[in-house]
Amino acid sequence: MDMGIRGRKALLTGASKGIGRACAEALAGEGVDITIVARNLETLEATAQDIRAKTGVKVTTVAADITTEEGRAAALAACPEPDILYNNAGGAAPGDFRNWSRDDWVAAVDLMMVPPILMIRDTVDGMMERGFGRIVNGISRSVKIAQPELGLSNGARSGLVGFVAGIARQTIRHNVTINNLLPGIFDSDGQREHIAGMLEPNGKTFDEIWDARAAGNPAGRYGRTEEIGAYCAFLCSTHAGFITGQNLLVDGGSYPGTF
Repeated sequence: MDMGIRGRKALLTGASKGIGRACAEALAGEGVDITIVARNLETLEATAQDIRAKTGVKVTTVAADITTEEGRAAALAACPEPDILYNNAGGAAPGDFRNWSRDDWVAAVDLMMVPPILMIRDTVDGMMERGFGRIVNGISRSVKIAQPELGLSNGARSGLVGFVAGIARQTIRHNVTINNLLPGIFDSDGQREHIAGMLEPNGKTFDEIWDARAAGNPAGRYGRTEEIGAYCAFLCSTHAGFITGQNLLVDGGSYPGTF
């Protein structure tokens, strides 16, 4: 299927590895020129080189912390009029809410909720004026299936979902859609970091937890990052102009509800 976005410009944050990189690769594969943002310059440049070699599109890199005003300004200076915006951020470490201070909660909001909202604020009006825009937020299934150890993520990411629910109905008449991807367990660095944070002395090993999670998923495996990348590319396509304000699970069927 031709996604109809060849020659468009995409700005992707948290896109040097894992699911973010997979989304960048999928868009580049459709002929989209991409600007990828992450904090680690070495990883970012290696990713950019790989994508250029595979696709031949223009890949611009911005080594910046998107949670800061300076980082967001640098990203937008490199791609001031994106047709596509992909917001992605790492999650907070697992833990017990009894041990989290007010500062921990504020930091979680500053990481997972506020930066995507500010990036949307700074790009959405231009998209509406130009008559095309696709905004995709990489979130987590935790907003649908709350993980007890991920209380910081459950709360902050749900705040972003609530914000999107309102604005996405205001932009679609201008051919600008805003949707959220909710990944379940994926074979990614983020998943490994999550499990590493759950390890306890004399408890289950990393491999035991890793294997049990795959076995417990209805698909019997972890998702492949290229699977969610393809989904992102479709949501950014000309064919997805009637989809907005949606929270789209990509979880191998682990969500147990009917609706």
